[in-house]
Amino acid sequence: MDVTVSSTTRNGRTVVDVTGEVDVYTAPALRERLTALVDAGRTDLVVDLTAVRFMDSTGLGLLVGVLKRVRGLDGQLQLVIDAERLLKVFRITSLDQVFTVRATRDEALNAPGVAED
Repeated sequence: MDVTVSSTTRNGRTVVDVTGEVDVYTAPALRERLTALVDAGRTDLVVDLTAVRFMDSTGLGLLVGVLKRVRGLDGQLQLVIDAERLLKVFRITSLDQVFTVRATRDEALNAPGVAED
């Protein structure tokens, strides 16, 4: 069980690619990267979860925490999810009503956003 996290900037947004499994053991790596990005002023985030095979409540909790922090800084966080197995977790927990969930990265990148320097 492992997770890989990388980030790039596209169209003024920070895109965070997450691959693998996000659980109690691997969530700290994702939390560390997202926290560092927000600390650096990157508050228009697209977190691409299309390569995530599994996410437990620890992963959901950390995403909620980052979302609260980003919104508190007048930013936005969008999730890219294309797999029914992961979408189902967000629906069951009603987090699909909390997060902006996009089917594709392009959809997220082309959505109205927050201007960054």
